[in-house]
Amino acid sequence: MAKKALVHKAAQKPKYAVRAYTRCQRCGRPRSVFRKFGLCRVCLREMAHRGELPGVNKSSW
Repeated sequence: MAKKALVHKAAQKPKYAVRAYTRCQRCGRPRSVFRKFGLCRVCLREMAHRGELPGVNKSSW
């Protein structure tokens, strides 16, 4: 779980645009966040397996 202070800090509008960074909206993880979903890879995978993300399905070939 991410530190509450860092999650709050990331949610605020930064003084300069280049200082903004993405965090997972669900757990607050700062790394490997998919911009399209706003989720980290771990949460994205869990939610996709449960079918909670519309339009996402497991690939097979």
